[in-house]
Amino acid sequence: MKVKSPPSQARFAYEGLDRVIHERARLSLLTSLVTNPKGLAFGDLKRLCALTDGNLCRHLRVLEKAKMVEMVKKYDRSRPQTVCRITPSGRTRYLEYLSTLEQVVRDAAKGTEEGAAGGLLHGLAASRA
Repeated sequence: MKVKSPPSQARFAYEGLDRVIHERARLSLLTSLVTNPKGLAFGDLKRLCALTDGNLCRHLRVLEKAKMVEMVKKYDRSRPQTVCRITPSGRTRYLEYLSTLEQVVRDAAKGTEEGAAGGLLHGLAASRA
């Protein structure tokens, strides 16, 4: 049985960084969908997130299995169209994830300020990920 460390000992564990979301493509998909509550067509998601058909399908399946998105088959002018939407539980998980990510940024900023004051970061530049 896994025993959790007390919060003071695991200060930087960031349990809220959801592994389903914490992947660039899925984070992009969820951000696109949370900003478009009515949903987005498959083609629009593909373009907005710069994904191939196969990658988009794969990541949508992961998010659908986690009950974070739903896909609805529709017809637009007699042409089949798949519309993807974030679910209420997906929105909640996404917002919880963002809250944890904001804490990571605050902790890093605090550490950077303390390190800069002591000269630890002299000559270091931010990386471009």
